[in-house]
Amino acid sequence: MPTYKPFDMNAYVDRITRGPCFICEMLAGNPAYPNHILYEDETAVVFLNKYPMMVGYTLVAPRAHREQVTGDFSPAEYLALQSLIYRVSEAVRQVVETERVYLLSLGSQQGNSHVHWHIAPLPPGVPFRQQQLEALKVTDQVLDLPEKAMASMAARIRAAMDQAAE
Repeated sequence: MPTYKPFDMNAYVDRITRGPCFICEMLAGNPAYPNHILYEDETAVVFLNKYPMMVGYTLVAPRAHREQVTGDFSPAEYLALQSLIYRVSEAVRQVVETERVYLLSLGSQQGNSHVHWHIAPLPPGVPFRQQQLEALKVTDQVLDLPEKAMASMAARIRAAMDQAAE
């Protein structure tokens, strides 16, 4: 049974609407924006969600600050990102017991504007009424995953990605 810790939604909303872009800050190496990076290349970065609702919840973002899910990309750039998202999703499925992997892009011009995709692995056995949007709803708590567990999860997903690339 997963354990949860308190999450201050008001502080989070204030930070993402008034603060700098968390992805750009993470990529710049700002220590105030640490994340478990699983993969990065010249065009994209993959990292664990810092506020997960599901074990293995991963984010994929372009390195360049782009704000439109499709409009800021050429078809070739978009398809390359989708290929990476596929590879990450398959690695997550290999590492985490998953009934279904949810893929979505969230954010807006008002907060979290740097486009990114969520890879959210729904664990098996979640009652239907608690799946889909309900499973992704963040209110006043998120999974309580110790740093050691997050680092281990990151290493296992990274290894599965590396294996898939061979």
